[in-house]
Amino acid sequence: MKNWISKLYYSFPVQLLALHLRSNPLLIFVWLLLTLFITGVLGSHYGLKYVFLDPEYLGKVNFFSFFIVGMAYGGFFITWNLTSYLLSAHYFPFLATLNRPFRKYALNNFIIPTLFVLIFFISVLRFQIVFEFWSIGNTLLKCIGFGAGAFLVVRTVKTYLRFTNKDIENFVKDKSKRPPNLMKFIAPGRRTPNLDSLKDDRNTRTVKTYLTEKYKLRLVRSVAHYDSKLLQGIFKQNHTNALIIQLFSLMILLFFGVFIDYPWFRLPAGASVFILSSILVAISGAVTYWFQDWKITVFVGLLLGINWLTGLRNFNYNNKAYGLDYQVEASAYSPSQLKQMTSPDLIESDIENTIQILENWKAKHKEEKPKMILTCVSGGGLKAATWAVEVLQEADQAIDRELLDHTALISGSSGGLVGTAYLRECYHQEKLGLVDDMYTINHVEDVSLDLLNSIAFMIVSNDLFLPWMEFERGGYRYRKDRGYIFEKQLNENTHYVMNKRLADYREPERKAEIPMMFITPSIVNDGRRMVISPQPVRYMMVSPIGVTKDESVEIDAVDFGSLFKDQNAENLSFTTALRMNATYPFILPNVHLPSSPVIEVMDSGFRDNFGVKSAVRFMHVFADWIKQNTSGVVMIMIQGRDRSEDIGEDQAKGIISNLMDPLGIATKMMRLQEFDHDTSLGFIYGLLGEDMFDVIRFKYRPSVKNEEASMTFHLTENEKRDIMQAMDGHSNQKSLERLKAHFQQ
Repeated sequence: MKNWISKLYYSFPVQLLALHLRSNPLLIFVWLLLTLFITGVLGSHYGLKYVFLDPEYLGKVNFFSFFIVGMAYGGFFITWNLTSYLLSAHYFPFLATLNRPFRKYALNNFIIPTLFVLIFFISVLRFQIVFEFWSIGNTLLKCIGFGAGAFLVVRTVKTYLRFTNKDIENFVKDKSKRPPNLMKFIAPGRRTPNLDSLKDDRNTRTVKTYLTEKYKLRLVRSVAHYDSKLLQGIFKQNHTNALIIQLFSLMILLFFGVFIDYPWFRLPAGASVFILSSILVAISGAVTYWFQDWKITVFVGLLLGINWLTGLRNFNYNNKAYGLDYQVEASAYSPSQLKQMTSPDLIESDIENTIQILENWKAKHKEEKPKMILTCVSGGGLKAATWAVEVLQEADQAIDRELLDHTALISGSSGGLVGTAYLRECYHQEKLGLVDDMYTINHVEDVSLDLLNSIAFMIVSNDLFLPWMEFERGGYRYRKDRGYIFEKQLNENTHYVMNKRLADYREPERKAEIPMMFITPSIVNDGRRMVISPQPVRYMMVSPIGVTKDESVEIDAVDFGSLFKDQNAENLSFTTALRMNATYPFILPNVHLPSSPVIEVMDSGFRDNFGVKSAVRFMHVFADWIKQNTSGVVMIMIQGRDRSEDIGEDQAKGIISNLMDPLGIATKMMRLQEFDHDTSLGFIYGLLGEDMFDVIRFKYRPSVKNEEASMTFHLTENEKRDIMQAMDGHSNQKSLERLKAHFQQ
């Protein structure tokens, strides 16, 4: 028994694993991180596991989409083996005496990749069969597709190495075939170990057996009789090939990035993650190989250097708002400028403009005092977009197509507003006679189509290397990045009906042909909200008391159109406005506006994830008009998450948890906003009267058998069905009956 354990411990696969755990923790960490993503331990709420378990390509999840992800995994597998070979081969000098040493190395380095693939296949089978209801045969076919893609890449690389790598017999016969040390031209400062160290037991790992290509154990031969220079030559040759393959992979990635505009070149998001992992492994391995003991210092230096370099004018790149003119003098953004924008005369002018819109809205209805609807939609990626469209469709048809006609204002955040904006445009298309019936279009299917794949691949193939390709929008030129591809993919998914300028919605809103819409991204600089509307809305910048009583309250918002009038604000692309409102950190870039100092905006959810602040301010400003001209206001709140949560218990915490405890409440940002909104809504009940105001909530709750849909730009088919079925829930049906009652009075 003891002898068997000794043979197992000193086998090449086990010794490789032990060496990785001791000397290459970063190489192990990459596998661990990918495993945590796939199993849903990390990032489940944001749908990270679905990019691996349910990859889409050209809108479909099939054999071919898994085949592409498999190819990316194959590339990662080869890169990981090449990198670990680069760092670890010198610990095993017997490799140089073998036929095709790298092939033997990769074969024996199987423990970690095999465990990962097993976990991946088990996760795919469970997910596709249990949650997506695919047959076992269909699911196995997808797994075969993954394996076929990985096999193709691995086999291609093996073929290349077969014709480029020379074995030790070739060098013994002909010394002229010994390869040059190309590494000395790339990293001339790298310390070269003593030639005899390759045969010194103190610098090598003890290995007694290794696995052959026929999957048989073979004893390791002594290398004492070989010339150390000869052994080093074998490793140098393999190191050079590793460098060539990694550079070739990088060139392929950049090539695909050039053609990102074409759907065929947009790889599944899971493939992008594997490609990114390959790049990180290759870079970390190269730095470790070249600089050895200085690797941490070099890593820190590289990060500082990149940060400094990208801060220079010629290398600096910030995402811009497409349609704005960045060549003219920047608008001043200062307290004095905001004060000028909120002068009583200007605000009164904007109020009169909106009152005329409300009069036009009232004139559309036969009732002397029609019911006014304000719609507030929450953020939450495609989950929120799909839920918002599903609720509005059901509610509109339940009250005989009167919902959108009675809606005066739409506000909200992130994905929810993207879906609502699309439905509003389809409503407008019907009013213009461009479509006979807006509900002949499958709006839910359109807004739930994948956006994540294009974004993820753009990050890997373009944004990591600084965006350099350009495009024209609204008469100005900008660089292509993940913000650009988000808008392009969104337009493709929604048939380009929202491919308009902000100004294109001015007249339809002014004539009350469509509801007004406030888009309110958060300003990073000072925490204010940016209110984007085709109408002048300076009254949204401050509470009414702030206009009549100087310095009574703070200006907490900025009217986009007024601040950037000289920068052609009305030319802003409408999809850019939606993107500014839905800027997930890291996934989409923050937008920088042409002001001095430069205003940086991001997702509106950081200030108001539900659009309630905008609706409350609107009702506050126009309370008198509402009382005199309507029979009351119904605020429809469409929430992508359930407010009711169990109160967690105070559990025992370790010392680290206790140190972080003051941050605990910060993780409840959405709950804090809800409490704040309830206070504001209570104020509106008092302002308008209980008979003149009602709040009706439609909340997405996952079915008992399903997990909650992820908050990301990708939805599985099961998640889509679950979101649509949520409308049949008891509380949502009760809310629908309450809405009907308002229109039966």
